[in-house]
Amino acid sequence: MTPNAASAPSGPSRRSFLASTAVATAAVAGGMPLLAACGGSEGGSREGTTSGKAADKLLPTYVASTFAKPDLPSKNGSAAGYTGKVDLAALSTSVPEKLATGAPLKIMAPLWGTPPKPGCAYYKAGDAAAGTKITWQNQDGNTYAEKLGAVLASSSIPDMVVVPDWNMVGKISSAVTAKFMDLGPYLSGDKVKKYPNLAAIPSDAWRVSIFGGALRGIPMPMASVPNIVPFYRKDLFDKKGYTVPKSADEFLSWAKEATSAKAKVWACADMRWSAAGIFGVLPAGPLGWNIGDDGKLTYRIEHPEYLEHLEWVRKLFAAGVVHPDDKANTGDPAQRFTAGQTLVYNQNMSDWYGKTAEQAQSNPDFEIDGMDYFGADGGDPTLYAGQPASIWSMIRKGASKETVENALAAANFAAAPYGTKERMYVDYGVEGTHYTIKDGVPVKNDRGLQEVNNAWVLLAAPAPYLAHPDLPEVTRKQVEWQQRQGAFMKKTSTYGMKIVEPSRYATLSSQFEQLEIDFVRGNKKLSDIQQAISTWKSSGGDKLRDWYKELLDKNGSGN
Repeated sequence: MTPNAASAPSGPSRRSFLASTAVATAAVAGGMPLLAACGGSEGGSREGTTSGKAADKLLPTYVASTFAKPDLPSKNGSAAGYTGKVDLAALSTSVPEKLATGAPLKIMAPLWGTPPKPGCAYYKAGDAAAGTKITWQNQDGNTYAEKLGAVLASSSIPDMVVVPDWNMVGKISSAVTAKFMDLGPYLSGDKVKKYPNLAAIPSDAWRVSIFGGALRGIPMPMASVPNIVPFYRKDLFDKKGYTVPKSADEFLSWAKEATSAKAKVWACADMRWSAAGIFGVLPAGPLGWNIGDDGKLTYRIEHPEYLEHLEWVRKLFAAGVVHPDDKANTGDPAQRFTAGQTLVYNQNMSDWYGKTAEQAQSNPDFEIDGMDYFGADGGDPTLYAGQPASIWSMIRKGASKETVENALAAANFAAAPYGTKERMYVDYGVEGTHYTIKDGVPVKNDRGLQEVNNAWVLLAAPAPYLAHPDLPEVTRKQVEWQQRQGAFMKKTSTYGMKIVEPSRYATLSSQFEQLEIDFVRGNKKLSDIQQAISTWKSSGGDKLRDWYKELLDKNGSGN
């Protein structure tokens, strides 16, 4: 079955997140809820967060799934891994009774690629199995923010809407608490036991589903370990006798040796995302706020590591070891990697399986592997945990009881764990119609490739797992890589909190991504970055710090 553990990395790659069919248990310290902190309510939102005992009262009771035992159990925040073959006869049923009534249900969700046609066999089979009658309003994932904003600003909102965290900025963030309903009366405490698959979602994922003091989101849980992998061409490394670098200086020295413009081979792509891990840079967004050992609350861009990681990437560009198309920021870095034009690039973990499967026939010698993160000086790295969920499905405020229960029934079906008939349907469709089993491996036919696209998978998901029956060794490598990186993972002070910042700060950091892109390519000076940091502080960064300080004082730290 397909993986569901891919998370959305910070930066532009989140635009392509879920382009493939892929898609934690530390309680936040006690404290009182902060629902309208530091400036009160703006645009209908309830700023701040809810944590500690106040959040505990809202959480669904956790009841672990008893289905298929993983071959590789979760460790250090990793996903679980399944390396066995698929035996359809051995699949369990996680939804023995249809919980939905068949009443009409409209769902809007992002979708990357060509959406299935309304009334297709995949959708019909899903409705028949779950007892639903869904009209899917699939929208282009690359432009979803615009569509989502327009819909939430209107008076006509679908019954259920999928809301990714990276789209939750400005007025969209404000609209979440104004337009979506409190699901606590249906899911908090033991009420969730009516929906066993939702009850098996880890509590940390539910904890970050609290918006404006109420449980409003149904989460897609994700592994908290880093999801950006520094991929390298292991087959070409072995052929050339290269040793995987273990420090920033070693990487630069290797890169100079490996690059040959005459042979049209360059060492790497733009390595900014991996450099953040190598230099121990805090994450972007709310997770980037952290109380250090000195007791001071600072944001990621205020740390020396922030400038250091950019200066190192700039050295790579200046040394000519980055592919020219990456310098021009054009084309697809993954294609240059599979063509052997670059030997290292960074992307989210789904490419480990995706590129291996893609190259299996045309390039049988192709082997992709993931470098372990190293500290810039060659010591242990400092990596930071991602939030345990960053995509939610939500139900419009004012929906009827029947609509709510049908939406929850659909989410319960979508959250079926690995080893169940429902999971098999969600990921592969109907046997014979969309796929066949060959030697224990499900293989989609043309209809399956066309129709079984991201739709059901976005409503909810089970605890993070990885499973590739056709390439079990990839599953093993992915999970073991996560486990190794997880050993060096820390949680920032804002971990495990769904924080709604005041909308007046929504664009405060928006200039940094383009500035970073320009700086590493030599088009901006270090003084430009330093000036931007200074402007950030005076334009609201220092006031936002005060807001976060009050929030953490009242709610406690997430680490």
